[in-house]
Amino acid sequence: MDNLVDVIKETFLDSLHLLPFLIVTYLVMEAVERAAAGRTANMLAKAGPFGPFIGALFGAFPQCGFSAAASNFYSAGLIGMGTAIAVFMSTSDEMLPIFIAEQAAPATIVKILIAKVIIGAVSGYIIAILGKKFFGKQKAELDKHREEHGHDCSEEGRALVPEALLRTLKTFGFVLVITFILNLVIELLGDGFLESILKDTPVIGQAMAGIVGLIPNCASSIAISKLYLSGVISAGTMMSGLLVSAGVGLLVLFEENHNVKENIIILSILYFTSLIWGILIEMIGITF
Repeated sequence: MDNLVDVIKETFLDSLHLLPFLIVTYLVMEAVERAAAGRTANMLAKAGPFGPFIGALFGAFPQCGFSAAASNFYSAGLIGMGTAIAVFMSTSDEMLPIFIAEQAAPATIVKILIAKVIIGAVSGYIIAILGKKFFGKQKAELDKHREEHGHDCSEEGRALVPEALLRTLKTFGFVLVITFILNLVIELLGDGFLESILKDTPVIGQAMAGIVGLIPNCASSIAISKLYLSGVISAGTMMSGLLVSAGVGLLVLFEENHNVKENIIILSILYFTSLIWGILIEMIGITF
């Protein structure tokens, strides 16, 4: 019982210092989103052959619902599979606020974002080329039956400050829960338990991080970011999890695109491509 109280106390104290940084970060992010979200979405829809590059570039910036917008555009036939995958892989979800709140080195944050953009763009172009070769005819027929959809990432119309505070509280809540779980596991099983599974086991760590990354909410990117910043997982394992972590994008894809087989193909491509990149980063020994 005493141990549980200590874990709860440690969790609260560990998480509390993040709150001021989260508030400031979300205020800035919300202002940027409202100023640029519409323009970037329009650029994505009109990007043509530059789609994967534009998608990867803007996907890396913390814009509310950008992966959801990409899913809507794909479902409407406005962008291709390669562009959608590029957006999904570069989307940082809640990674950036957590890294900023934890006061990670700016150079580390920039290198991770640049890596995600490059990987997203390269993967997007490869998938676009292969998709056109193997699925071009089916995709053209499917596009004829699609209707255009819209997406508003601020559906409830809240003002900037209330929206930023709500996002702060939501993320802080997830941080509390995830930190509590991690602290409890460490307390019960020892400091080296998670590290032995996720960091010291080749391929398995990347595969498990990818599965966590598929969870369609901000909890997955928060958990992966916290594990990396705590030194529990390596750069390759982190990238496998963050590359596949597309936020609510996959949920919107399955909701808007009624071709379930196609959605499963996209999900599988996203997962295994992210896994391969994570393994490569681990093998090469890249660090951030």
